[in-house]
Amino acid sequence: MSEIRLRAFRYPDDYDGTLRLWKSIDKGIRVGASDAPVEIKKKLQRDPDLFLVAEVDGQLVGTVIGGFDGRRGLIYHLAVATAYRRSGLGSRLMNEVEGRLRDKGCLRCYLLVRPDNPEAVGFYEQQGWSTLDDLPFVKDLA
Repeated sequence: MSEIRLRAFRYPDDYDGTLRLWKSIDKGIRVGASDAPVEIKKKLQRDPDLFLVAEVDGQLVGTVIGGFDGRRGLIYHLAVATAYRRSGLGSRLMNEVEGRLRDKGCLRCYLLVRPDNPEAVGFYEQQGWSTLDDLPFVKDLA
């Protein structure tokens, strides 16, 4: 297997491959309005160093997106291509984005896991994540 390289997402070059990867994930990631090009560009204006991709020989095989509002962090869209699962790539992506958040001064970080994805719950627990007692609220503003 060739070397896996982590780097920042580049728009527009990485967009199609990223969208293809997200759509290939059988559970856990749902592509929505916030994944449209205009929304991805807005995210990159905020903190482009927190949107990471993993590539092998120019092919995109993993992603993770972190966000930081100056106080709290949020991680979402961790995705690893099927052929690279259980290779440690998910852990590498998480460790990298968590380190970058820590370097920005982030003390607490959240992530959302869909209830139809118990494998992800187990993965995040192994990474040291824990659940909160209460459930989050959500509201679409558009």
